[in-house]
Amino acid sequence: MKRGNTRRLRKTVIILCWIVVWEIAARLIGNEILIAGPLDVGKALLHNLFNAEFFQSAANSFLRISLGFCGAFFAAVFAAALAWRFPLFGEILQPIVALMKTVPVASIVILLLMWTSSKNLSIAISFMVTFPAIYFQMAEGLRSVDQKLLEMAQVFSISPWKKIWYLYRPAVMPYLCGSCRAAVGMGWKSGIAAEVIGVPSHTIGERLYMAKIYLETADLFAWTIVVLLLCAAFERIIFWILGWIGGKDESM
Repeated sequence: MKRGNTRRLRKTVIILCWIVVWEIAARLIGNEILIAGPLDVGKALLHNLFNAEFFQSAANSFLRISLGFCGAFFAAVFAAALAWRFPLFGEILQPIVALMKTVPVASIVILLLMWTSSKNLSIAISFMVTFPAIYFQMAEGLRSVDQKLLEMAQVFSISPWKKIWYLYRPAVMPYLCGSCRAAVGMGWKSGIAAEVIGVPSHTIGERLYMAKIYLETADLFAWTIVVLLLCAAFERIIFWILGWIGGKDESM
């Protein structure tokens, strides 16, 4: 059996073992309000799949959180490049990025709710949570570029675009990939948390809040699984794009 197939089989067995443990724990507790078993959660998930609002809620949350992440990614890359090129700009930006990194999400959510509606709250929160992680790693990647290679490029009058593609790109890609691996999860967790607090209509956060109000634990678990699946799908898309950019090579 190939190594890849062995790894997938091992992961499947581990997941099945944890599902069995979950079912045993649910039966031992014997209270669906405290913990719903995997069978009940599966039934709730199937029930939601045949509900028209399910896809609307999932799509709204996916699009808004994805928009917040993508906006933070491009803004952080651009801001880090400017800060690296113009150190004064980086010093001016540093306090703002530090605040974005340290201020609690709940405080930001409440403040934004005082200023605006909850409709696009998850976009703003996802942006503010993921921006610092990508910004700092992008800046670190730019600082790691070999100065000798830059001097060589200057001697041979290599165009700015080729320097970006062949010198800066290979240096920053590992840092960007590492930051995105953490930032995707952070963006989704904070975005969904913002929706639960703000309760915008037709979102996953609203469905989670309603499940909590009506003590529908199976629904709560089912929507949590949906969040995990959407986050995993979004992460795969992001890393496919980053892998394509990082692996693409052309002759100078």
